[in-house]
Amino acid sequence: MPQNKSTYSYLIKSEAKNLGFMFCGISKAEFLEEEAPRLEAWLQKGMHGEMQYMENHFDKRLDPRLLVDNAKSVISLGLNYFTDKEQTDILSPKISKYAYGTDYHLVIKDKLKQLLQIINEKIGEVNGRAFVDSAPVLDKAWAKKAGLGWIGKNTNLINKKTGSFFFLAELIIDLELEYDIEPAADHCGTCTNCVDACPTEAIVAPYVVDGSRCISYLTIELKNEIPHEFKGKMDNWMFGCDVCQDVCPWNKFSVLHNEPAFTPHPDLLNLNSKDWKDITEDVFNKVFKNSAVKRTKFNGLKRNISFLKERI
Repeated sequence: MPQNKSTYSYLIKSEAKNLGFMFCGISKAEFLEEEAPRLEAWLQKGMHGEMQYMENHFDKRLDPRLLVDNAKSVISLGLNYFTDKEQTDILSPKISKYAYGTDYHLVIKDKLKQLLQIINEKIGEVNGRAFVDSAPVLDKAWAKKAGLGWIGKNTNLINKKTGSFFFLAELIIDLELEYDIEPAADHCGTCTNCVDACPTEAIVAPYVVDGSRCISYLTIELKNEIPHEFKGKMDNWMFGCDVCQDVCPWNKFSVLHNEPAFTPHPDLLNLNSKDWKDITEDVFNKVFKNSAVKRTKFNGLKRNISFLKERI
């Protein structure tokens, strides 16, 4: 087996590329020692807001061996979603680019299942699990460890060649591989564009985001009413927010994705301010079928639009 670690790793990275992933890096499955105190402090300060699930499975978040029996490797993958398509009415409530097409959970989970199947066919029986942003896995920490990029001041993972408009996912498997041991250097330098531009001042310090102030949290995760203090500070975002990425200098290197599933529904970009204000549940279900926007549900989106109504 040891002499095949390099061969297996090369095979996995090649197959990941064939499946459309922009990045693939591999780390040893072990306890995330550096992340433990950071995560604990973040939770203790209540920066996770109403995301109670962040308090669950603390140990599993830090040790992949508790998620997959006898885990040896964490395969980190990145899938590009950058697009130059925009909503036609510049005054309409805004949706984050990542939610234009089919829900990325569905798209990536399918690709990960294919990759695991290929590993089993070409290498042998391997036990593993696929993770896409909905389980106790610290995606960015593993991606950084695997050399996919550095964690920027907005706490997004940034790659020097392609910026930050990509999704992260993992395969945790019980196969020992050749590990990428060169984490990317931090290239944020003295830039504070993201800190300065955040409409709700959620980036409370470089590399620290108060999740309970983030527009993405307020429009998606928060189930109660949006606090009045954010009135007029939402920059017209009704689902998610791209501000800290849009102002990041490294995103001038972003390249257009080539994933057909991320093509927007034909009606989505053409809905105007009045259309959004008067949106019905039927239109919502039609436009957002298999979309990440379904997470906020019809009433949640109506709540968000209503909160922005002074701008509509």
